[in-house]
Amino acid sequence: MQVEIWSDVICPWCYIGKRHFEQALAGFVHGDKVNVIWRSFELDPDAPHQREGTLQEYLAKKYRVSLEEAAAMNERVTSVAKEAGLEYRLAAARPGNTFDAHRLLHFAASRQLGDRATERIMHAYFSESLPVGDRAALAHLAPEFGIAETDALALLESSEYSDRVRADEARAEEFGIKGVPFFVIDEKIGVSGAQPVDTFTKVLQQATQAA
Repeated sequence: MQVEIWSDVICPWCYIGKRHFEQALAGFVHGDKVNVIWRSFELDPDAPHQREGTLQEYLAKKYRVSLEEAAAMNERVTSVAKEAGLEYRLAAARPGNTFDAHRLLHFAASRQLGDRATERIMHAYFSESLPVGDRAALAHLAPEFGIAETDALALLESSEYSDRVRADEARAEEFGIKGVPFFVIDEKIGVSGAQPVDTFTKVLQQATQAA
């Protein structure tokens, strides 16, 4: 069974969906036969490397809501994340362009380190204030998922794996994916959003029966 997961490393619901899916997969009898492939998706491809101001201010402007309403949005997703075992510190988040992060994830995947890299970068952004668009910061994090800092920086200073990111985004368009997280099982079953663990469990069982 193949599961493709489109996500962005700064998408709070993507990290929650990741954790819910992993919990379902851990209890799935055929879990060891599931091949998970992480696909790139940019929520804001026109974002600068580093945004000025806070995430709360950015959300208020993007959704045309008050700062209080933006704060409430962050509080809600932080609460849901906590239930999934994740600790979000969104008040200190440092959002920015994620294209380089996605290139680094593809580089990691080429070395069979994609899962580790995805987890580490997401955790760093949501819990440790990683400036996600900063190449030096991304490279400095790389040894924690098995890639030398010098190798990561060399990759990030080049244009390598740009075509892989664009290919993922083109594939998302083919499937009609407009938002993330989005899960595609064996190119037949699509699941949108950070669904509950039980939902992912049922979908995995359904896919097995349909195979």
